[in-house]
Amino acid sequence: MTSPLLPEDPVAERVKAPLAARMRPRTFEEFVGQEQIVGPDRVLRRTIEADQLPSIILWGPPGSGKTTLAEIIANITDASYHPMSAVSAGVADLRKVVDSAKKLHAFNGRRTILFVDEIHRFNKGQQDAVLPYVEDGTVTLIGATTENPSFQVNAALLSRSRVFRLERLDRDAIETLVRRALGDRERGLGSLRVELEDDSIERLAAMSGGDARVALTALELAVAATEPDASGLRRITLAAIEDAMQSKALLYDRAGDMHYDLISAFIKSVRGSDPDAAVYWLARMLEAGEDPLFVTRRLVILAAEDIGLADPQALVLAVACQQAIQSIGMPEGYLPMAECTLYLATAPKSNSAITTYGKAREDVLEHLDQPVPLHLRNAVTGLGRAMGFGKEYKYAHDFDEHYVDQQYLPDSLAGRRYYSPSDQGFEQSIAERLERLRDKAE
Repeated sequence: MTSPLLPEDPVAERVKAPLAARMRPRTFEEFVGQEQIVGPDRVLRRTIEADQLPSIILWGPPGSGKTTLAEIIANITDASYHPMSAVSAGVADLRKVVDSAKKLHAFNGRRTILFVDEIHRFNKGQQDAVLPYVEDGTVTLIGATTENPSFQVNAALLSRSRVFRLERLDRDAIETLVRRALGDRERGLGSLRVELEDDSIERLAAMSGGDARVALTALELAVAATEPDASGLRRITLAAIEDAMQSKALLYDRAGDMHYDLISAFIKSVRGSDPDAAVYWLARMLEAGEDPLFVTRRLVILAAEDIGLADPQALVLAVACQQAIQSIGMPEGYLPMAECTLYLATAPKSNSAITTYGKAREDVLEHLDQPVPLHLRNAVTGLGRAMGFGKEYKYAHDFDEHYVDQQYLPDSLAGRRYYSPSDQGFEQSIAERLERLRDKAE
């Protein structure tokens, strides 16, 4: 089979760069998506077109257009443009750009834009090195990051920059980019006579995870793997697209924002008694390669924090699920995890454990070193007995209903109530029993 990317192909010289790089938009008219920040009437768009761009941080998932937007700025601005990657650049590289910027400004007043891709990979020293020159305007910084800049960028540098959040591209945007690549004879695949049915384009967009680069790379691979027919037409089947993708590009980083976003959605769905959403987020995490033990730890916490005594079996099941994962691992481990998730999501809810502990903790911190009442102390020595340890203690099992009214808190906190049982599930019976015992004491 002759690949369209091999030298003997008539357009080989034109397609040496990857399709995603060749099809990178060059103007705002070609840019797709992110209307919330670069729409015609948005502040960022107006400042770019007026060549008055301040230092900015572009924060968004892979393939959402951060580097593309920086290159559009480079095409529009009269400023000198210096791109670099934080993965390979060091302080020496930054100083070279700064020295060049100083000379250029002194010579003709021209500004310098420094684009730092993956700026979250710059360490504190590297970020500190560029800070003074961002502050005095020697360079205008454009930083691109997939990580939350609040955590990854120095506060001082962040305060001197505007942060713009890019969202992952929706399916319509991905389909637009794919169709454009298919029809573009100069930079795309138009010269190769590629035919792709609508359902295949829709499937490609659905499987790309909102990442334009993933979609275009898979398209290019599918075209390269398809031989033209007798008329020179390459008919790309749905099977070829799915084979090129292999599996959906699940947007996930076990050390990044998506890790925390998905577990947050999972927890809130269980707490909100939505089993469908809970299992969806569970599947999103597991299929993306999340550590199952991380998820089971959250299930155990959920069982105690959000269900608690409304269904005491929830914690038992969650711990059993954790032990099951430790024993059988993945991939079969999804079964006990799904069962536990469904149980917790559909169980009655009570957060009395966390609220009760919180109230008690406040008093512990406010009233430190409160002495244990004498009648509650163990009288294990003669000295203790002589001091009244254990004296007048009432043994609960000797009384009706195995309950007797006596003071158990320190004197300064006597009568304090921390636990207010809910009226949910099993805890309702707890509430009724406590009310009966307290009425009896009174």
